[in-house]
Amino acid sequence: MNPPAEMSPPTDHVATETQSMTSDPSHLGTLGSNVRLKAAPPNATGCTWLVVLAAIAASLSGLMLGYELGLTSGVLLQLRGILSLSCREQELLVGSLLLGCLVISIAGGWGLDRYGRRWSMLLSGGLVAGGTLLLLLPASLTTLSLGRAVVGMGTALSGTAACMYIAEIAPRERRGLLVTLYELMVVVGVLLGFGCSYAFSALPNGWRYTFGLVLPPAVLQAAALVLLPPSPRFLVARGDSKRAKEVLVRLRGVASRETVEEELRGIQAGLKEEAEHGFRELFSDKANLRRRLLTGVALVFLQQTTGQPNLLSYASPLLRSVGFHSDAAANLASTGFGVVKVVGTVPAVLLVDRVGPKSFLCVGAVAMGMSLVTLGVVTLQSRTHLTSLCQSPAGVNQTYQEQNLNTPSFGLNYSSFKLFTPPPDESQWNGSDSAEAPWTKREDAGMGSGVRGRGHVKWISLVSLLVYVAAFSFSLGPMVYVVLSEIFPTGIRGKAVSVVSAVNWATNLLMSMTFLSATESN
Repeated sequence: MNPPAEMSPPTDHVATETQSMTSDPSHLGTLGSNVRLKAAPPNATGCTWLVVLAAIAASLSGLMLGYELGLTSGVLLQLRGILSLSCREQELLVGSLLLGCLVISIAGGWGLDRYGRRWSMLLSGGLVAGGTLLLLLPASLTTLSLGRAVVGMGTALSGTAACMYIAEIAPRERRGLLVTLYELMVVVGVLLGFGCSYAFSALPNGWRYTFGLVLPPAVLQAAALVLLPPSPRFLVARGDSKRAKEVLVRLRGVASRETVEEELRGIQAGLKEEAEHGFRELFSDKANLRRRLLTGVALVFLQQTTGQPNLLSYASPLLRSVGFHSDAAANLASTGFGVVKVVGTVPAVLLVDRVGPKSFLCVGAVAMGMSLVTLGVVTLQSRTHLTSLCQSPAGVNQTYQEQNLNTPSFGLNYSSFKLFTPPPDESQWNGSDSAEAPWTKREDAGMGSGVRGRGHVKWISLVSLLVYVAAFSFSLGPMVYVVLSEIFPTGIRGKAVSVVSAVNWATNLLMSMTFLSATESN
């Protein structure tokens, strides 16, 4: 990516760190020794209501990004049956969002520098809206993949711009807290994505409603951004220091007017320092930068290869294959992943400065390893055939799949509206192999004989996956970025983070585009 100009220490360095967060935004990543969430009197911090409202408006980008990541697995369950998608086609549908994110991570910096953070967020809102409208057209793999790619570009650009905008308008004492608001909105968005996928799983065209719910926050954010001031740092970079000073006075309030000149000088010094560092320096031996870059790339590569992106993207199909015998049951169970991701961020927020990232990484790695070993042993002994991940269930939602395939009707059919379509008996939930369970038998015929495992298999599998997600959420998720924020010098940190971010999205794309095929081949 042509990286945006970065922050100067100590007043602006947080924005450089937050760029990396959008490459794997399902966790809090702005924490560490550089960010202290300390309370301070309002007059001392210069944190006016304008700053708070601007941060909330920008944080809606995190909500949209998390929502798009969270809805993927639930929507995939519906669409694979409607369109009879093969493994490769399902991977294409999942990967198209990540491909859009990768493109923006490489090329989006130019727009951020030229048009600023606020206008970039407005542009990204248009991309999200346009991509979503494509998703609401008559269903086909082409339109869905194209729409998801456009939405991915919009959410990734918006996420990067939002983190930078918040960091650049926030006073130093409140910067960590306000940027963390964005990261918290991401995990809340993931939870909402899972929840909405479940809520609409039993509706005809329920996937259309799930996709469409991203439009209200996009419109709300666009309306708010029109009224908000531009970033002072962007104005200084454009040579308009006079207007930048006026904006800083508005943001800091009258009580903090005496600090405006000092903050303005800090911004100018940061831009000057950054201009002294070229992109090629990252690959040189100067200050051991090449080795530092390789360390950062290795960290994010290993982070993604743990399988976390696959779990987010394929949670519902995975649970479907281990014994949850309906889309509604699998979607409801996968909502637990969103809950534990939110809960898992709490210890990272409260204890990282006291405990340190190394302890979190060690404990999280052990917990993740134990949970995956448990999952592997249970599924192996029960002879669960995970090749059924690629197959569409037969009979469960067939009535809905045959309705309005090519007609984007948005009126609710109240005669068929049910939040959850119950099976004829309890066998859907208890995994019974009883001869009196025609519902289960009908699905087993389409999913493979290995699905009819004992009832305890699915619950042990679910608990193991929840432990895995929780452990990732307080360890490898955020702590990798704490380490990244500390190993690169401030003047070149933004350029380094842009490279690491691109590698992160590329690895995420690679994992998600090969997961089903690799599973099918085993």
